[in-house]
Amino acid sequence: MTCSRSILTLGALLVALPLAMPLRAQAPAVPADTVTATAEGTVRELYRIVSFRPGETTDWSKVRALFLPEAMVVLRTSRTATTVFNVDGFINDFIRFDTIPAVARSGFTETIVRLRPMVLGNIAHILVLYEAQVTGSQRPPQQGVDSFHLVRRDERWWIASIMNEIPTPERPMPAELRP
Repeated sequence: MTCSRSILTLGALLVALPLAMPLRAQAPAVPADTVTATAEGTVRELYRIVSFRPGETTDWSKVRALFLPEAMVVLRTSRTATTVFNVDGFINDFIRFDTIPAVARSGFTETIVRLRPMVLGNIAHILVLYEAQVTGSQRPPQQGVDSFHLVRRDERWWIASIMNEIPTPERPMPAELRP
C-alpha cells in the first residue's frame, strides 16, 4: 500500500512539475547586457525607449523584451479610474497615444526625476517619480509615480509589473520620492 501511494505521489509530481515551470520557458530569449544586468538599468531603459523625438517611432519589440510575458501593468487612465493591462495591452495603449497627431508630430518625453530602488536577491522594487510631456507643449510636464516589480532570471532583470499613480492633493507624493 505504501509503495503504490509513493508511486502515485511521484506520478502526480511529474505531471505537476511542467505546470509549475512555464514562466521560465515562456520568457523571450534576450541575452543579458549592460542595460538589463541591473534592475535600475532595466527601468531606465524603458523610459529611454518610450521617449521619442518628432518623426521617430518607438521600437515596441525592445519594450516587449524588457517584460516577462505574463507581466501586468496597472495605469491611472483618468482622474478616477485605473486600467489593468497585459504587456500587449500596455503597448497597444501606448501606440494609440503615440499616434495622436499632435504627439506623433511633436514627440514625447518621459523623464525620471527621482528613483528609489530596493533590491533583495533576485527581486526588486523600484519607485520612480517621472515627468511626462509632449515635446514642445506649452503645458507643464505631468508628474507621476511608477512602482516597478522586477525579477532576475537567466542572468538579467525582467519587469514583472508596473503600477502607476498620479499625485494629487488627495493622493500626495510618497515621502520616499520627495526632495
